[in-house]
Amino acid sequence: MELKKCLKLKLLGFLLFNVFVLSLAKQHMPTINWVLKETKYTRLCSSKKILTVNGLFPGPTLHVRKGDRLIVNVQNHGKYNVTIHWHGVKQPRNPWSDGPEYVTQCPIMPGANFSYEIILSSEEGTLWWHAHSDWSRATVHGPIIVYPKLGTNYPFPKPQAEFPIVLASWFKGDVMELIETALEKGGETNKSDALTINGQPGDLYNCSKQGTYKLTVDYGKTYLLRVINAIMNEEVFFGLAKHNLTVVGMDGAYIKPIKTDYILITPGQTMDILFTANRSPSHYYMAARAYEGVVYDNTTTTAIVKYSGNYTSPSMPAFPSLPNYTDIDAVTNFTRRIKALADKDHPINVPQEVDTRLYITISVGTYPCPNDSCEGPNRSRLAASLNNVSFMEPEIDLLQAYYRGIGGVFQTDFPSVPPHFFNFTADELPDSVLTPLKGTKAKVLKFNSTVEMVFQGTNVLNAAENHPMHLHGYSFYFVGSGFGNFDNVTDPKKYNLVDPPEINTVGVPKNGWAAIRFRADNPGVWFMHCHLERHASWGMDTTIIVKNGTTRLTSMRRAPRHLNPC
Repeated sequence: MELKKCLKLKLLGFLLFNVFVLSLAKQHMPTINWVLKETKYTRLCSSKKILTVNGLFPGPTLHVRKGDRLIVNVQNHGKYNVTIHWHGVKQPRNPWSDGPEYVTQCPIMPGANFSYEIILSSEEGTLWWHAHSDWSRATVHGPIIVYPKLGTNYPFPKPQAEFPIVLASWFKGDVMELIETALEKGGETNKSDALTINGQPGDLYNCSKQGTYKLTVDYGKTYLLRVINAIMNEEVFFGLAKHNLTVVGMDGAYIKPIKTDYILITPGQTMDILFTANRSPSHYYMAARAYEGVVYDNTTTTAIVKYSGNYTSPSMPAFPSLPNYTDIDAVTNFTRRIKALADKDHPINVPQEVDTRLYITISVGTYPCPNDSCEGPNRSRLAASLNNVSFMEPEIDLLQAYYRGIGGVFQTDFPSVPPHFFNFTADELPDSVLTPLKGTKAKVLKFNSTVEMVFQGTNVLNAAENHPMHLHGYSFYFVGSGFGNFDNVTDPKKYNLVDPPEINTVGVPKNGWAAIRFRADNPGVWFMHCHLERHASWGMDTTIIVKNGTTRLTSMRRAPRHLNPC
């Protein structure tokens, strides 16, 4: 008995010591204070107040190293509820700080604050953060730059300098009012009035020439562009006039270098791009414009790369040769070249066998409106869905409901396959496939199970477009894609299971499919959604619940002491 008592006391002492060490570590984590507030900005010949972090658009850059931990305390001095998501940060065992409103937390109300604990793990390269409440991410976003650990280096020669390039949208109206009105009336959302590079529309827009973003380079030097697509609803082509680009990273992981004169980048994605200033000293445009969507901003945003030295500046900088806005071949030719670096210093571990398979259709349909009173197709209300389920936001966040066992908040029967099979990409589809079910559903996965998801685009409402699907809490391997309907016999034979890119946002081809694989080793509640903001607002979302493992270190962390009330 005395021995047992002694062992119990030793175990208790060990646990208390570990709690003390963790508490001490948390106290010594760097803390950054952010203030959300309304700030006056002038763009496109008019002024308005926008929600910002610390008055900045884009917001402040977080500079971290691989494996770092830090705390960001967010104080909401604005007029809307807000949450912040750390896009691409896996947050091991820590969904409490992931951020999506009513999924992993209740919002930070005006006058309140919340401290996010950000835990980096295997990520290295460029990520970003953004608001995750309604459409507030239009102005509340910024870069996360994850440098290699001390003592390690980039897998390429260190560049002369690095420049974050944040692509975003500008709306003349109040974005929160715009989406509220659109959802009320049931029709399409407003297109943005401009695209921007680092907060500036650029030379091609009214009243914008003076503010155009410019960066200065020295002849013969190599530079790193950290490109982030924070645009609300458009995939874009991006390029730099007369300069070759070398893409070396994507979504916080390195890839085999791709030499190209343009990229295609979807909302949510990031890319690390090298270029060498080896042209005649002059001014050169970098530019971004949309790849075709159903509704899209067809304007072009520009910035200027200026060479240092003495020379006569051109009256008009050279313009990059970007693909046509309908050029689906240009999209395919670029995306199919992306492969993981997969060397000894940056290994990957692609699941070769699969425990759980999900086949998920992506659709934009409609709900009928009383007296045909809405502004959607045939006076109906637009509704988006995954496997015919249109996500309904609960009144308390799903994570708390799951953690505390609160019933009636969500169901765990998100379907593994579509409820109805038909020719998903046909030119004409019957009206019977238009109306999704409303629900707050989750898919439950066993800890450490291997998962394959195939996202299937559809042509419901003749509204097929490229869908950037983002999964919180994970990076996944993009193993294959194609056009038409996925064939589960022939298409998997063409998968890349050797060096697929490890990403967190995948572009599902227009009228096509994309397959991803990952190991469900991060317990928690994780949001999955289309990163076209209008589609997410209409319900193109669901939740993945990964169950705890058998040990404390394979289980979700305890809830923090302070959680915002709903």
